[in-house]
Amino acid sequence: MWTKEALHALIDEKLRDHKLIIVANREPYIHQYDGDKIKCIKPASGMATALDPIVRACGGIWVGHGSGNADRKMVDDRDHVQVPPNDPRYTLRRVWLTKEQEERYYYGLANEGLWPLCHITFTRPVFSPQCWETYREVNALFARAVVEEAGNRPAFVFIQDYHFALLPRLLKNANPNLVVAQFWHIPWPNREVFRVFPWGEELLDGLLGNDLLGFHLRYHCQNFLDTVDRAIEAKVDQERSEITRQGKVTVVRPFPISIDYEWHIEMARSAEVDAEMARWRHQLGLGEKILGIGIERMDYTKGIPERLRAVSHFLEKYPHYRERLLFVQIAVPSRTHVPHYQHLEEEVDRLVEQINWKWRTDCWEPIVLLKQHFDQTHMIALHRLSHFAIVSSLHDGMNLVAKEYVASRFDERGMLVLSQFTGTARELTDALLVNPYSVEEMAEGIRLALEMPEAERRRRMQKMRSAVANNNVYRWAGKAVSALLRFDFPENA
Repeated sequence: MWTKEALHALIDEKLRDHKLIIVANREPYIHQYDGDKIKCIKPASGMATALDPIVRACGGIWVGHGSGNADRKMVDDRDHVQVPPNDPRYTLRRVWLTKEQEERYYYGLANEGLWPLCHITFTRPVFSPQCWETYREVNALFARAVVEEAGNRPAFVFIQDYHFALLPRLLKNANPNLVVAQFWHIPWPNREVFRVFPWGEELLDGLLGNDLLGFHLRYHCQNFLDTVDRAIEAKVDQERSEITRQGKVTVVRPFPISIDYEWHIEMARSAEVDAEMARWRHQLGLGEKILGIGIERMDYTKGIPERLRAVSHFLEKYPHYRERLLFVQIAVPSRTHVPHYQHLEEEVDRLVEQINWKWRTDCWEPIVLLKQHFDQTHMIALHRLSHFAIVSSLHDGMNLVAKEYVASRFDERGMLVLSQFTGTARELTDALLVNPYSVEEMAEGIRLALEMPEAERRRRMQKMRSAVANNNVYRWAGKAVSALLRFDFPENA
């Protein structure tokens, strides 16, 4: 089993003389003004949560967009700050973007273009030439920062996600001595869907600058191989899962991402979580009520409206649960500048009002909607209090929320109602798997979660917890680092 210690030993032995540079749009720590004081917060990001312990283990460098309003105040003259603030383990290099760059590169091309292109949620992508130019510009900015950080030493560069599709080729052109890998955290579409992207050849050529390109699932790897095979001039070896373009080989592999399982258990057993459980009980007025939860970003891929409709249908179909069931939906605000997200928030607000109006009594409403960020202590407390959790993503690369819920339930109680369209469904086969587009299946999943015999619930939870324990974040990182180590640095490195 991969552990933090095993990963640290691997990195200490194999990467001692090499730099490890992580590149991500989002930084793992953000500095914000809180009145006259500066507060350091961790963003609500599964990717940042997964990677932070890995960079800690190796004392590497994280290159990310400095987005906090106090970020500039905390860096030195090289735009460096040591993190975490109370126990510095690695260097955060901040890259500065103008408001226009952020609007066009992040909100425009990345999240109005690539995000809906890669997720099958029937949301039409928007492709703006101005946004594509800015996307190129920002990828070049990050390339310069990475090359500076690498210097003349051999370095492994591990790029994260769809914000930097052009970066691998830029890095290889600037410094051929770098070993470059990228993990694409969202699904890869089939080749017919990708054909609509106007700058497809340039984007694919950028990604093929990688020595190693990782996806969550083998299915996504296959989609990428098929896309390249039809879209650009390259040799695709389906058996070896490799692509050769202009004499350079890119290896394509699945690396299912996960969480720090042991940390979640430790937190779930902590006195802090016990105190938060008591606070939630009081705030929600739980008493003897049955608690269901949903915890997501406010994102149209997460199936929040479908989930709320399923709760309403459940109350329609099983009236004896009325005034007994309380469903808490945490929807962390996300990408509020993008019209699709604005429309989603309006729809969710409207649905909550309609459902509560339909079912409310003098002393009860079924839905509690909380549109704010909560730290892990608050959310793990909700995990432990709940009778069931719903993860109803319409399409998802993996979904770490599902794994966090399972890890928190050391009592082997509770049940997970899980969309079959998440990558996590391939691992957590003992969850109640449902089609999130079917209100009937979702409502039935809630009923089964509540009425399942105790012995079966424990058996299912034990198997799910074992799967998360075995496929933890250190296994994900260890497999990726082990794959990176197979690449030799050029002789002149």
